[in-house]
Amino acid sequence: MNEVDASLARAAEVVAGGGTVALACHVNPDGDALGSMLGLFHVLRAQGRDVVASFPKPFTVAPHYRELPGLDLLTHPAEFPAEPDVMVTFDCGSLGRLGELEMPAKAARELIVLDHHVSNTRYGTINVIDPSAAASGVLVRRLVQTLGLPLTTDAAVALYAALVCDTGRFQYETTTPSVFELACELVTFDVPVSRLSRQLFEEHRFAYLKLLGEALANAELDVDRRFVWTAVTQDMLTRHDVTLEEVEGLIDIVRRTTEAEVTCVVKEEPDGSVRVSLRSLGDVDVRLIASDNGGGGHRFAAGFESTLDIPTVVANIRGAL
Repeated sequence: MNEVDASLARAAEVVAGGGTVALACHVNPDGDALGSMLGLFHVLRAQGRDVVASFPKPFTVAPHYRELPGLDLLTHPAEFPAEPDVMVTFDCGSLGRLGELEMPAKAARELIVLDHHVSNTRYGTINVIDPSAAASGVLVRRLVQTLGLPLTTDAAVALYAALVCDTGRFQYETTTPSVFELACELVTFDVPVSRLSRQLFEEHRFAYLKLLGEALANAELDVDRRFVWTAVTQDMLTRHDVTLEEVEGLIDIVRRTTEAEVTCVVKEEPDGSVRVSLRSLGDVDVRLIASDNGGGGHRFAAGFESTLDIPTVVANIRGAL
């Protein structure tokens, strides 16, 4: 039994034997974080378990996740158990990414960390970390199997969303035969593949498309460094009446640049801080850049937050490249 299997076995034992199970994913959750958390939530709830799920403030999700089953059942972070018997985090590389849920995590009797980021700080009492997994949702499916519990349709939809989001619709190098095998299993639960794919990746308000046009017009290409970047400011969001959550997929448009190896989108928060998303075709390990700035991720996709202004952040990334 390898380390991941041993950790999964221990995690299953704790989840099966615990009382209330409190689930949490990182702030500003993406499809893998939400899908992974909701996947286990539905499985445990179907068994009559006392289970709650949440994520930190601002406690909002991007519009394209709106039909993931169970969003209406989430618990506001202010009502999250202060001292959970068992707490499980999903796709969350460090305690700091839990926001106000960091305190319950520290107070939990058992803290299970399910993640596939190599940069994970292993902050749990049980750390199920597998960087070879295509998504955290893959580890959730393995945990459910280890628990000996059946999937539900809602759980399958959530896990399919996790899988399709973190493999870039089965385009990234993490897409292995086992990924397709899992997708094949999940779609037997009547996952609405076509409708879900359109909602997750293709459907946007016209206001977002207008903002997209401005962001692309402002994009800059550094030919020598094979680096392309653009920024979304609070002024742009206000003028186009678009939320920060709506621009999550912008980087997937910018990364289509043929001349670029590394893509960057900088998003300005209301308080003036910025969120930085990085993508690489593989020759450059963007996780190293993110880690140097207090963030994390993978070789191909990483990110960090900063209180520096946008020009300084971009200059620092150029220097790292």
